[in-house]
Amino acid sequence: MMIRDKIKTHVKRMLGGASAQPSPTPRIHTTVPHYVRIEEPAPERADRAQIASFRDKYIGKRCFIVGNGPSLRQLDLSKLRDEYSFGVNSIFLMQDYQDFRPTFYVVEDIRVMHENVEAINQYQVPYKFFPTEYIDLITHKENCLFFNMNRGFYENCPNFQVPRFSTDCAERIYCGQSVTTLNLQLAFFMGFAEIYLIGMDFEYHIPADATVEGNTIRANADNDPNHFHPAYFGKGKHWHNPRLDLVEMNYQLAKMVCKNHQRKIYNATAGGKLEVFERVDYAGLFSDS
Repeated sequence: MMIRDKIKTHVKRMLGGASAQPSPTPRIHTTVPHYVRIEEPAPERADRAQIASFRDKYIGKRCFIVGNGPSLRQLDLSKLRDEYSFGVNSIFLMQDYQDFRPTFYVVEDIRVMHENVEAINQYQVPYKFFPTEYIDLITHKENCLFFNMNRGFYENCPNFQVPRFSTDCAERIYCGQSVTTLNLQLAFFMGFAEIYLIGMDFEYHIPADATVEGNTIRANADNDPNHFHPAYFGKGKHWHNPRLDLVEMNYQLAKMVCKNHQRKIYNATAGGKLEVFERVDYAGLFSDS
């Protein structure tokens, strides 16, 4: 073929002429990378449509995310009766002191779920949010919503200890060393403009009689010094090294995301050592104070 003919043929191919050869079919990767399968389960069991209905449902309103530190007993939780609030883990033990039940209840930790499953099933609140992994443990599914939990922060994968923040909780919620991280993502997703943290003492002490095995701590006495109830992580119960440095990383990310969307996170805890968020006086948040 003459050089001139080669050039003509090349131009025709570029312009899609009759002699042009079809472009190769692009390769589409349909196999989910191994690390993604580690990070989160298949989404089929998640209540995505129901969770999506909460998007911006409470836009412009305020909520309280309730931690379980010892300082919680210093606050009058009856003031939250007409407020939106998030409670976690063994907050049901607060019934021994005050008649408080949160609007939303969340559990992340597998140990907490297994060691308190009966009480969790019996606990009555308007809404419960659980990872899909716990569907078969929940026997009373009324008002329960199961979300797709991404565990990449804990796993041996590219996102190990990398803070992430989901703005679409119907698709997934990212772990971040504390169940509070899940609550912050849910609160943002639901549209809350002001988020107040209480009971976030941000200080842990490992009892001298506890058994420490790697990242897991087993309590050997009913004298939990880290929570509002001495039996919270009482004898025989397990908890994980809290790694507050990693928690703070996730809090800083949540703070930045909220700031960029003209929302604010405040710390209304009575004392404690959490200084990431602007502090406010809890009692001063209510008109009857």
